[in-house]
Amino acid sequence: MEDIRVVLGNRIRELRKAKKYSQEGLALRAGLDRTYIASMENGNRNVSLINIERIATALGHSLADFFDTEDFARMPTDAYFMKVAERHSKRYD
Repeated sequence: MEDIRVVLGNRIRELRKAKKYSQEGLALRAGLDRTYIASMENGNRNVSLINIERIATALGHSLADFFDTEDFARMPTDAYFMKVAERHSKRYD
């Protein structure tokens, strides 16, 4: 299972490059620092929803469009995490 931070970073990079924005250009449009954009694209940040919205808006996308990809669709659901938690709790019974 791929880390959601990496999936998010890849999506940001994909949309940024499609707009032909540099990291600096995206950072200026989103009101963020260029190094923050770079660390997000590298999957090194646990990004707040507010900053995701800023980036999506700067890239001309709604949040729904931003997350509407196969990569996000393959992320585990709450049901998956509930099964894992249940399995782990049985170990301690």
